[in-house]
Amino acid sequence: MHSSTDSSSTAPGLDLDRPVPLRQLVYLPEADEVTIGSPETDTYAVFPADGAELVRMLAEGLTPREAAGNYQAAHGESVDIADLVEALVDLDLVRPVGDDAAARPAAPVRWQRLGRLVFSPPALVGYALVTALAVAEMVRVPELVPRVDNLFFSSSYTLVVLMLFVGQVPLLALHEAFHALAGRRLGLRSRLSIGRRLVYLVLETSLDGLVSVPRRKRYLPIMAGMLADTLAIAVLTLVADATRDSNAVVASLCLAMAYATALRLAWQGFFYLRTDIYVLLSTVLGCVNLHAAATDVLRNAVRRVAGRPPLDLSAHHPVDRRVARWYAWLMLVGYVFTLTMFAGVVVPTAYRMLHDMWLRLTGQASLAGRLDSLALMLLSLAQTAAVVVLAARERRAARSA
Repeated sequence: MHSSTDSSSTAPGLDLDRPVPLRQLVYLPEADEVTIGSPETDTYAVFPADGAELVRMLAEGLTPREAAGNYQAAHGESVDIADLVEALVDLDLVRPVGDDAAARPAAPVRWQRLGRLVFSPPALVGYALVTALAVAEMVRVPELVPRVDNLFFSSSYTLVVLMLFVGQVPLLALHEAFHALAGRRLGLRSRLSIGRRLVYLVLETSLDGLVSVPRRKRYLPIMAGMLADTLAIAVLTLVADATRDSNAVVASLCLAMAYATALRLAWQGFFYLRTDIYVLLSTVLGCVNLHAAATDVLRNAVRRVAGRPPLDLSAHHPVDRRVARWYAWLMLVGYVFTLTMFAGVVVPTAYRMLHDMWLRLTGQASLAGRLDSLALMLLSLAQTAAVVVLAARERRAARSA
């Protein structure tokens, strides 16, 4: 960071004697670092304390030359102010020429009131009571406990897959809506997108501004999705309990969707992925990129066994290196848990469906049974194709980045 402030090293177009038009900025000091960003663009970055000091000077209207002079007077060291301004431009924290957004009031964040209502103390108490009641009913009626047989509520596997898909869409939306509302109650904007985890399509809510609020306020937005899943399982279980004698079809559908939701909740234990639990742990422990550091720790363990030189971990944040020493083993637990889920859920389910499909296609099944099997094959191929397309898109984006 330290070098000469000679104008010959300045970036093209930068006037050291003219104030830099920075956007509205927010600052969050943590330890010896400061998170700086703009709610206008939802762009945030971590700066060292002295770098944040320079940004504050520029935001107060000092010219780059004046800010560099004040810094040198205070610290006895010169600074490459042009490099700092260039970084601010790359982060989109500098207003483009002709942008008069500073004269316009910032648009209010929508759904703040709803977010405060959904996560108010009375609402949270209500969620806890509903969940406790559902657990009590599962203990009283063991048939309500989520299990793999609940998925097969119909002899038509196409109907099973379609109903689970249609039924899970609003539950996925509820999961992401809880993330978004928990953030919007704090005045944070959110974005919804479609992503991929392994071979599964997922919805993702981006709350980039979450890094700009105190750490203790981040926990609820991070855990809100798991809260929504738990609440959904509880409500579906109670509805199934209330209808199992009067309407077996509704009860079976509810139990099937409750089991599928329980699987998504269990998926949070895949610690080698960036799940909500991973984000929560990273936030509590103050990590920057724990996943990358822990992955390199695991790679070094393999390299030591293979007699290869270890990877250099010095590029990772000190906190990440310290936590990665034990989190890497938690990632291994995640792999074991995944294999257990695969052996206990995926394999039996896939075997049952494939076995029945084979019998229908090669045996004396009815025309409806054959068509059902063919439709299921097409649905499976469509999902696989969608995952491949997303994976290719992510690969292209990574290469261009």
